[in-house]
Amino acid sequence: MAYLKREDIKPLVNLPVLVLNQNYEPLNICLVRRALVLILRGKAEALENNSGMLHSVRETFLIPSVVHLIYMVKRPRGQPKLTKFEVFNRDHYTCQYCSKQTKELTLDHVIPKRRGGKHTWENVASACISCNRHKAGHTPSEAKMTLLREPKPPQDNGFYIPHHYLQLHEEWQKYLPQ
Repeated sequence: MAYLKREDIKPLVNLPVLVLNQNYEPLNICLVRRALVLILRGKAEALENNSGMLHSVRETFLIPSVVHLIYMVKRPRGQPKLTKFEVFNRDHYTCQYCSKQTKELTLDHVIPKRRGGKHTWENVASACISCNRHKAGHTPSEAKMTLLREPKPPQDNGFYIPHHYLQLHEEWQKYLPQ
């Protein structure tokens, strides 16, 4: 009989799991280890199990990918802070000038700061390095560049999922607001 070594189990218990509130609203992302504790204590139920299985001495557990809480969790809502990560996530890691998807992005002030542009959600967009260099200290019209979308604050649904998780976990899509 083959046994898994500790180093073989560690990647499995560190996989992300989508946690849904009682009303099926996305609430959090936790690790498999935490999700299994919630399930075993009767605080949650697994909705999606497609990551494999974990074996203990007495039981075998399906590794959950999405869990649903049995009780309602109230949480305050607020607008996310204006950070590089939040802007890149809002723009789906896409340059807002040439539509290139990349992790190598910079923040671009649509109206440059030296011309009175503010550091606000409505004036900051993701730009690839070459587009940001081309635009330099000009407005998009002066640089003959157009934005894919007007920058605006992200939707206030109280929760966001990092873009790279969405690409890895297609089964989460049906539980997320559009």
